[in-house]
Amino acid sequence: MSEIDDYIAAAPEAARERLLAVRETLRRCVPGGTEAFRYGMPAVMIDARHGLHYANWTKHLALYPIYRGDEAFEAVVGPYRAKTDSVHFPHAQPLPLDVIETIARALDARRTPGS
Repeated sequence: MSEIDDYIAAAPEAARERLLAVRETLRRCVPGGTEAFRYGMPAVMIDARHGLHYANWTKHLALYPIYRGDEAFEAVVGPYRAKTDSVHFPHAQPLPLDVIETIARALDARRTPGS
């Protein structure tokens, strides 16, 4: 098993399902992305500079870093923004996979040409 598999397996059952859904969404929306385990959390990397990390916390699942985007991007992502370039998805609410797709596709668009 990989460190990512271990991380997900160690999460409470309800969070495990959410983490697996995020992982699958990132795999689908960031083709050619490389999974990594950085800073104690799973990540998908698209090149040496750009990555998206996800983590389970007691009350929410978070993605980091989420850079500011254009008005359309912020209209989708803004309601989930936290104070430190992250987004939080409370466990008490359905996981908005469409928002995660929007974030992942924006990350993929930052791909360095040729990577």
